[in-house]
Amino acid sequence: MYEAVHAHPEGQSTVARFARAAAEYGFEGVVVRNPAGARADYDPERIREEYGVDIVSGIEIRADNPQQASGAVGNHRTDETIVTVAGGTPAMNRFAVENEKVDVLARPMADDGDVNHVLAKAAVENGVRLEFDLAPVLRTHGGRRVRELQSLRKLAEIVDYYDAPYVVSATPDSHLELRAPRELAALGEQIGLSSEFVEEGLAEWGRLAERNRRIQSESFIEPGVERGRYEEGS
Repeated sequence: MYEAVHAHPEGQSTVARFARAAAEYGFEGVVVRNPAGARADYDPERIREEYGVDIVSGIEIRADNPQQASGAVGNHRTDETIVTVAGGTPAMNRFAVENEKVDVLARPMADDGDVNHVLAKAAVENGVRLEFDLAPVLRTHGGRRVRELQSLRKLAEIVDYYDAPYVVSATPDSHLELRAPRELAALGEQIGLSSEFVEEGLAEWGRLAERNRRIQSESFIEPGVERGRYEEGS
């Protein structure tokens, strides 16, 4: 299972510190999902050798509108193993699920965001994973936590009904916020998601990384081939 993190300079912990904690907690890998303006500086091979944890290069695209996001996706798709797009508005959610070059729609239920049957069908068609972000459940209280729980349960119903692809993360900004897979699975049971559901969502990050690395490798070997579909194996 994998966790997707915000590392220094955006987060508080370096990639190496995240990897060390992830190894202790039983994760197989860490996806580095910093935005373009806060790129982390790290040597994935060295960290992998030292801690035995896979380090996956990724990016989280944050944009004010789909036009900005479209350019960013095109710029980063060939360089990053996993491309996520931060959602939270109807326009950004729709853009992400309708773009086959996007791997993950991050935080779709945040702010003014929502996921309905139209978006779920588009996510299935284009192989875009919907993210279950457990961070607000872990780090908020009172009325906001109640609203976040309701949003997660609604998303779970839609994902289950349409068999939509998804990932799970606690989106830690520090190694101190990292939670072991068994803890996140137990949290899932408490909030209405099964432990198996959470574990599958954590594992999906690793499956995405494996698939995209294979595609990147094949594209490098055959430079004249259109890279375009990330749908193979999705």
